[in-house]
Amino acid sequence: MRPAVTVLLPVRNGAATIAECVRSVLAQTLDDFELIVVDDHSGDETHVALGSFTDSRIRILPNPGRGLVSALNTGLLAARANLVARMDADDRMAPIRLERQHHYLTRHNTTALLGSRVEKFPAVTDGYQEYLDWQNNCLTAADIDAEIFVESPFAHPSVMFRRDVVRAAGGYRHGDFPEDYELWLRLHRLGRRMEKLPEFLLQWRDTPRRLSRTSPRFRRAAFDELRAVYLATDPRFRAHAGKFAIWGAGRRTRQRCSRLLEKGFRPRAWIDIDPRKIGNRLDGVPVVAPEWLERNRVFVLSYVSNHGAREDIAGTLHALGYRRGEDYLAVG
Repeated sequence: MRPAVTVLLPVRNGAATIAECVRSVLAQTLDDFELIVVDDHSGDETHVALGSFTDSRIRILPNPGRGLVSALNTGLLAARANLVARMDADDRMAPIRLERQHHYLTRHNTTALLGSRVEKFPAVTDGYQEYLDWQNNCLTAADIDAEIFVESPFAHPSVMFRRDVVRAAGGYRHGDFPEDYELWLRLHRLGRRMEKLPEFLLQWRDTPRRLSRTSPRFRRAAFDELRAVYLATDPRFRAHAGKFAIWGAGRRTRQRCSRLLEKGFRPRAWIDIDPRKIGNRLDGVPVVAPEWLERNRVFVLSYVSNHGAREDIAGTLHALGYRRGEDYLAVG
């Protein structure tokens, strides 16, 4: 019989943490699952750590290619369940995770992908707490639809998705971008519903060696280009592509949005609150105060990335009658 859930766990040189990870999977209250471990050419003692487990639900596969994307697609092809839970070798899942996500997805057939809130361990350092707070409060399908261009709204190892939906969308893609965020954007473009449970169901290990900190695929420029590619085809923006404004006239803001403008789009105005900028022109486009929006109804792209400022801008736009995700979009 097919299991209810496939847990997909790629690993490369995970000897130090994979046993702890696997134990958290085996401790699930929902026990009808298979755990597919795809070993991406580990050069340490990962195989020794895995060899200590004799549970028949564990399947260990070699990665026929190289790299994370190849390992993920290998696991997708081998998955016997239609509900696939992602997991990483250095993380831990709460005992009720599979049960809660399986229960929700079997009762909500239109939801293609379901994440959860996550907690970092050890203690979060540097700017990650701001991102984590944002991600943990981006919960509903409406939240994700409205904020998909801010950042990746899911921790990859927290999600459970429908295998058939992801495979029909083309699986994971190779490229100079974060493979998980690209998949979320692609599913969003296809109109697939994504949401998140409010429970904390994953402990997400944060180390200096984590790919999100070390891989060039996770540099800011890679995110900016990826967002521009999908924003340029988003129907909410396309419907107003000839009549939009960009909030933020600073140098870094202009650098981030340049990838969208290079695709042939030209704003009606730059919006800023800095009196030193207001009244200037950038490439012939005026820099105006927010009050300009009272007389000129346009679609707004808010490129100000500071989280506190983003919330202030949203408050101003709401006071002007702008609706999040319909009349304006925040862009990371």
